[in-house]
Amino acid sequence: MKQTWRWYGPNDPVSLADIKQAGVEGIVTALHHVTPGDVWTSAEIEKRKVEVATLPDGSPSGLRWDVVESVFISDDIKARTGDWRDQLDNYIQSLRNLAAADVRVVAYHTMPVLDWTRTDLKWKHPNTGLALRFDVIDMAAFDIHILGRKGAAQSYSDGVAAQAQERFARMDDAQKVTLTNNLTAGLPGSGESWSLPEFSDRLAVWDGISADRLRQNHLDFLAEVAPLAEDIGIRLACHPDDPPFPLFGLPRIMSTQADFQTMFDAVDLPANGMTFCVGSLGSRGDNDLPEMVRQFGPRIHFAHLRNVRRETDGVPCTFHEDDHLAGSTNMIQVIKALMDEENRRKSAGGDITSIPMRPDHGHELLSDIGAGGNPGYTAIGRLRGLAELRGAMMAIKEYPPC
Repeated sequence: MKQTWRWYGPNDPVSLADIKQAGVEGIVTALHHVTPGDVWTSAEIEKRKVEVATLPDGSPSGLRWDVVESVFISDDIKARTGDWRDQLDNYIQSLRNLAAADVRVVAYHTMPVLDWTRTDLKWKHPNTGLALRFDVIDMAAFDIHILGRKGAAQSYSDGVAAQAQERFARMDDAQKVTLTNNLTAGLPGSGESWSLPEFSDRLAVWDGISADRLRQNHLDFLAEVAPLAEDIGIRLACHPDDPPFPLFGLPRIMSTQADFQTMFDAVDLPANGMTFCVGSLGSRGDNDLPEMVRQFGPRIHFAHLRNVRRETDGVPCTFHEDDHLAGSTNMIQVIKALMDEENRRKSAGGDITSIPMRPDHGHELLSDIGAGGNPGYTAIGRLRGLAELRGAMMAIKEYPPC
């Protein structure tokens, strides 16, 4: 697998010089300053390519922009509201501009309103580093008692709702503010956040829009976009829901093996693929990840190698980001399955045999603690994760199982 690294652009505290020292082979980035629904112009794409290729001292980095993460599908396109048609045309033009610039893998997700969601961005892990965590009880406490979403209590079991009421009663003002800030952050890298009224307004757009309707809207989107992507050499990589179950009453449509099979069956083109995110899919105990790699191998255009530990049973569950080779998913089995897929591609004589991967959601460790940066994307935790993953890949390659 090609070892890549997510970079948030020139303002990222983790510089390209830092990234170069990590020994990565490519960069995953996006035009975070462009509003979802607007065109990614050729000029802005070329500017970012030059930035990726240049170290802070002006010397060549030897790196290239391998994966776009992400060209976000706007909520208007997902819901088919407002000027969604113009925004979809802009999306199509952005894909054309990326293909012309030879940037070929484009990640995206189908989640309304939010990207990945965590209730705690600085949970103290047993290793004493700071990790991302999702707590079902905290989530319910916010949804029911802070946000006050209509019908929120009915979204949770009686037991969870009762525990949420008790936890909310024990929260002081600072804890309520921190929880609110964690759950109303905008897209990663955007620096955006919303007030509670703004957040409620965004949720209200989705009142009455079911999972079936969102799924059909997405399949209609792919029916138009995937054939174009096939023609221009773009590989679309749909990221799973994170977490893979409904939040705030919003529909989720890419959480399970069956969800991805439905998408692939409906638009059966090689360009219509997935981002295989171990942590997202592993947040459900009913997803068999090595089997999913074997089933969907040809459609895996990108991989996020991170691991979560499920703290409770069932769906939804409480979980936290664990060490990359620890957690509830057997990462070695997943890596082996991904490498088997690469070998299959080579044997078949395919043009694209390597799957770009990146270490994801590292812990805050050592001098990164308190130094700022995007949660989950500080340097040392991802450096540790990449080193562990790289070692696992080398061991599998050199000493394959009998």
